Amino acid sequence: MISPAQIESYHRDGFLILPQLFSSEEIALLYSVATDDSVTSNSFDLNDQEGKKTKLTLWFTAGDDSFGLMSRCQRMIESVQQLLGPGEVCHFHSKIMQKQPKVGGAWEWHQDYGYWYKNGFLYPEAMISVMLALTDANKENGCLQVLKGTHKMQRFEHTFIGEQQGADPDFVQEAEKISELIQCELRAGDVLFFHPNILHRSEANLSENARWSVISAYNLSHNKPFREKHSSCITPVSVVRDEAILASGQKKVSGADFLVKEKEITLNVK
Repeated sequence: MISPAQIESYHRDGFLILPQLFSSEEIALLYSVATDDSVTSNSFDLNDQEGKKTKLTLWFTAGDDSFGLMSRCQRMIESVQQLLGPGEVCHFHSKIMQKQPKVGGAWEWHQDYGYWYKNGFLYPEAMISVMLALTDANKENGCLQVLKGTHKMQRFEHTFIGEQQGADPDFVQEAEKISELIQCELRAGDVLFFHPNILHRSEANLSENARWSVISAYNLSHNKPFREKHSSCITPVSVVRDEAILASGQKKVSGADFLVKEKEITLNVK
């Protein structure tokens, strides 16, 4: 799935984009599930500094619904395996990001491991985030931005900025001086892999078009957290064939262990 040059690029830059890893038919099916009540009824808002809201729905266990099959399919797990190296791949959590037209909020500069460190994970190199674009993502509707190569810096302290947690602004300011800003523009079906220590953010969606995406976070089973109650992150994934997504038809997310905002707001969102 991934060439040696692409693996080298990921480790050098901290991110990798694979165009059209999912077909238009698969995206249509996944988007129909994402906009279903099984997802939207379990979403919650997080405000940016200007009061704009971004909705997300987050769950831990990858089941037999359409998104569970997506996060467990062969092309995803093999790609993650190639980038993380030896070890058993586990699904930590998935979240559907719902950045609505005109009102979808921004996300502050942060590192995923800035949050996951607090869950007690010891090895950031054993973790990765994978974003699948369900709609086109561009500068106008608030695509993800990264500071290239910042995954090689230390973990920065993270504190609350409004309802979000952001990286220490002084360190971010210094990182911006020496790191290239990349706008990770994606077409629906493109997949972005990014390191847990790379600094990233996104602008508010001021366009007429929604920006929807799903992000699955993975961990190798040997990286056992000591402050995390959910066992999905140390349970090896049961891989399914790539064809399973379309073959199963539209399957709603049901029976999932959804994140509740009031109780667990410290997990990474973007």
